[in-house]
Amino acid sequence: MNNNTTTVVPESYPMNGGDGTYSYSKNSNIHKKASSVASSLIEDAIANKFDMNQFSSSLKHTFNIADLGCSVGPNTFIAMEKVLKALQKKYQSQHPNKPEFHVFFNDHSANDFNTLFSSLPPERYYFAAGVPGSFHGRVFPKSSLHLAYSQYALQWLSKVPEELLDKNSPAWNKGRIHYTYACDEVVNAYAAQFSKDMASFFDARANELVAGGLMLLIIPANPEDIPCSRPPLGMTFDLLGRCLVDMAKEGLISEVEVDSFNLPVYYPYAKEITQVIERNGCFDIEMMELQRPQVDGLRQTPQILASILRSGLEVIVSKHFGSQIIDELFNRVHKKAEEFPNLFESSFREGTQLFLALKRK
Repeated sequence: MNNNTTTVVPESYPMNGGDGTYSYSKNSNIHKKASSVASSLIEDAIANKFDMNQFSSSLKHTFNIADLGCSVGPNTFIAMEKVLKALQKKYQSQHPNKPEFHVFFNDHSANDFNTLFSSLPPERYYFAAGVPGSFHGRVFPKSSLHLAYSQYALQWLSKVPEELLDKNSPAWNKGRIHYTYACDEVVNAYAAQFSKDMASFFDARANELVAGGLMLLIIPANPEDIPCSRPPLGMTFDLLGRCLVDMAKEGLISEVEVDSFNLPVYYPYAKEITQVIERNGCFDIEMMELQRPQVDGLRQTPQILASILRSGLEVIVSKHFGSQIIDELFNRVHKKAEEFPNLFESSFREGTQLFLALKRK
């Protein structure tokens, strides 16, 4: 590969692998439930916004699909089943010759692909392959994809904004691990990094998707009526940050370690996404809808909240502070979460999930 193929080498923040108590595969039910509200929109986008005949010359015998930021399952398999069923229905109505389907599961090379592929559904409609690499850059050949999909992944930044670690910068994020409740300079640094990362993401997908190809995105978002520094989905990060500050005060970790730790996660407004898409100029927005993630019926306890956070953040926390603090930290998260019994409901409120269907021009 040359420099025109891969332009960034972002940091890797994998979820917990394996299938143990704190694995992502055992604690990702909330994301599965939340994204299920978009099922009808996925079907609608494929049925009404996807013209198979537009790129029939490039299709030949294989239809290529990519799940970007697939993690370790099982949510990726559930999502691909929905996409494949909608595609099969579309072919029955529009195209007489159904191709073979090839699904590429993409994530960082540190992702637990062994667990992912050991749990592949035995009965499936597609061939499967793993593609390691960051979706912030190119990971597929030019004009090789017919459909790209991503759910609950694009909130991850390629890196922590550099200003947050500079003591001489007004964006130095002392005493916090996220932009939740932070000053405007910190929020702006996160927003600028997100904009830069999304520009790279859309540039890469513009190269990889065929003309007429479809991209379906489910992104955790910030409601339009909520200040950027008060993201509902960021409240759990504030909880984690408080526990780390308490541990520093008790001498279990150093204050310097806390001040130099920031979570590379950003929840955008819908308009921030549309601005990047418009600047890119290679995609038409076919569908866009802000939704309330469907989490009703899920058990919502402090212990479950702590386990969910641990499954997603243990690797990045361990890398910075060491693995020896993990049990103590998330036990504290469990106890502190008891002070906020409605944290789930307040986090997954109306407008915290954005669905987008984009068509490559």
